[in-house]
Amino acid sequence: MSISPNVPSPHESYQYESSGTPRWIAVLFGLLIAGVALIVYAGHSVQARVDQELSKNEEQNKILTAQLEQANTRIADLKGQLEVTSQKIGMTQAELAEARSRAESIRKQQVASDQKLSDQISTAQKEDEAKIGAVATDVTGAKKDIEATRTDLEATKTKLERAAGDMGVMSGLIAHNHDDLEELKRRGDRNYYEFTIQKSKTPQRVGPVQIALNKTDQKKSRYTITVLADDKSIEKKDKTSGEPVQFYMKGSARLTPYEIVVFDVNKNQITGYLSAPKDTSAAPAK
Repeated sequence: MSISPNVPSPHESYQYESSGTPRWIAVLFGLLIAGVALIVYAGHSVQARVDQELSKNEEQNKILTAQLEQANTRIADLKGQLEVTSQKIGMTQAELAEARSRAESIRKQQVASDQKLSDQISTAQKEDEAKIGAVATDVTGAKKDIEATRTDLEATKTKLERAAGDMGVMSGLIAHNHDDLEELKRRGDRNYYEFTIQKSKTPQRVGPVQIALNKTDQKKSRYTITVLADDKSIEKKDKTSGEPVQFYMKGSARLTPYEIVVFDVNKNQITGYLSAPKDTSAAPAK
């Protein structure tokens, strides 16, 4: 069979079509496929990394979550402890406030007590000063009294002198008045019996003896008496005031005379005293 020269053959037709597609398109298509494959690979790698990072982050998140829970637990514990501590602090503050209040009360009481004690001490000091002042005044007065007494004693010493008695015996100290006699009594050297005797026939007892006043001469201060002692009658005639009138009695160990001193002579009366030795054992005259 003959083939018409105007009809191409199948082989020629393929070549014509093949020669009609540009080569760059194929290259471009290959490059596109390679790029897509590269992108897919890169995407897969990125996804793997992302998954890995996510996995790591998840682990970290778990760790962080656990740590957070522990931290929350510790915070809760600390909060509880803080509340308890706050309550204790509140109680302690209340106790401190009460203690401060008590301390202040005690301080006020102590201040009041100190003030009271200070007032008492001040009052006592004032009283003591007043007493000391009074004592000082008394002492000053006593000194004056002592000085006056000393002066009186000096004067009394001058007045209290010895004299020769009517029996020629030196007498003891002689009193010239009642005050002098009181001084002699204070000395206590002898026994003293003060008397005032009226003119009478009946004798008057004076100590251990009896005395009768017979006669007086007021102008001349003279008198006459009778002494009854040891069952004897002794007349002392015309004696002068201030003169020791002496006589003896039985039982005097030293033979010391008794003495009568008259320091005041009136019309019908004499005043004076009887001085007796302390060592006498003579019985009172009847």
